[in-house]
Amino acid sequence: MTVTGVGPQSSLIVRALGDMRTQLGDLQRQLGTGKKSTTYAGLGIERGLAVSLRGRLSAMDSYADTVAQIGVRMNLQQTALTRIAVLGSTVKGAALTQQFSIDASGQTSTQRGAASQLDEVLGLLNTPAGDRYLFSGRAGDKPATDTLDHILNGDGAKAGLKQIIAERNQADLGASGLGRLVIPPVVGTQVSISEEAPPTVFGMKLASVSTLNGATVTGPTGSPAAITVDVTSNPNPGDAITLSFTLPDGTSDKITLTATTAAPPKAGEFTIGTTPAQTATNLQASLTTAVGKLAATSLSAASAMAAADNFFNVGAGQPPLRVSGSPFTATALTAGTAANTVTWYTGEMGTDSARGTAVARVDDALTVAYGARANEQAIRSTIANIAVYATMTFSTGDPNAQDRFNEISQRVSNGLAVPNGQQKIQDIQAEVAFAQTTMKDATQRQQQRKVTLEDLLQSIEQAPQDEVAAQILALQTRLQASLQTTSILYHLSIVNYL
Repeated sequence: MTVTGVGPQSSLIVRALGDMRTQLGDLQRQLGTGKKSTTYAGLGIERGLAVSLRGRLSAMDSYADTVAQIGVRMNLQQTALTRIAVLGSTVKGAALTQQFSIDASGQTSTQRGAASQLDEVLGLLNTPAGDRYLFSGRAGDKPATDTLDHILNGDGAKAGLKQIIAERNQADLGASGLGRLVIPPVVGTQVSISEEAPPTVFGMKLASVSTLNGATVTGPTGSPAAITVDVTSNPNPGDAITLSFTLPDGTSDKITLTATTAAPPKAGEFTIGTTPAQTATNLQASLTTAVGKLAATSLSAASAMAAADNFFNVGAGQPPLRVSGSPFTATALTAGTAANTVTWYTGEMGTDSARGTAVARVDDALTVAYGARANEQAIRSTIANIAVYATMTFSTGDPNAQDRFNEISQRVSNGLAVPNGQQKIQDIQAEVAFAQTTMKDATQRQQQRKVTLEDLLQSIEQAPQDEVAAQILALQTRLQASLQTTSILYHLSIVNYL
């Protein structure tokens, strides 16, 4: 018998042993790391699915990061808006309850407090969150408003609110102080009152007039509008005539003059003369006095509110407005420029929805809009009303000061109460809250999907520990047996064979 040495067959056995050793090493790695493979190629036909699942999970992590970031911004927005609403409510309450008690500054204590509250409102609107200002629209890299000092007092050659109000007040009062109305001397028995010519946007406008016993009343008619009262016979004591006026801020007021035999008459009365002509003269004098007082009180208050609206109502293509030309004779408003008028809102001035100025994707097919602009109606109106209250000054030597203060206070209170049909601070908060709720719901759905996807990915990538351990034991047994057999073959000789 011929006994050969180690040949090709033995080499195959050695290669098989190497393969088993490699397989054992891979199983030991799987047992240690818990992963089937260190590469996607090692996952076989499921590698494409694993890559896809990894991509979906990475996208979910990205959405989670976005939600965390904009969640902070929305919370800061809500905090700022809540505080602005509280400050507006505080000023509203103060305007309703504050008595006319001014100090050397010409203001009440609540008015001085309103200036500090306005400064706080501006500070809240300039709240940054990381690298973004929350109330600047798309211009998130710069503050939303100018400073309180610039807004109220101006900036060099640029007029601030105080100057705008003063100019508008002069334009509304006119040179005669009668609210741009003309009350000429009596002609025979006719008393007349008309709007100033040429027509102007300023002052009071004649709205209506009642009848008067013993007189023929016509108007308001014509352009400019005029009212005529022809006293054909003396009225009786107690007979009255009422004239209504439209004021610059859109509100209205009226004057009622009652016939009396007293001489001199009280405020709101006119003396019945011995003849209709004398009665007409007395009516004209009382009307002039009453219109002058109305102009110094209600009109002045309405003028301040209108000026504030002109100043603060800025936006895309809408600059601040101011009196054009010499105030006492001006007839129109003109757009303020960057060189002569402070623009209080310094953020982005778009015409689209403010919420759409900041949009974040929180799911594959879902976005939330949470932007805001400080010049939105609700915010702008709050600032304007507080600013008027904080700006107006009064004099103890002015007989109309208290009435004008009361008119200002009432208008500020009404403005901060927000009439129906106008945007409220709470409306903005509700829209932001909707975005927060949408974001929260999307996050919850993603968390549920993430668990499912992670389980599926784990089933593809993770190596079952019990199964791997069993494979290792089986492979170790096979490897040991093969090594023993190979060893015996390598030591086989003719001596051992015999």
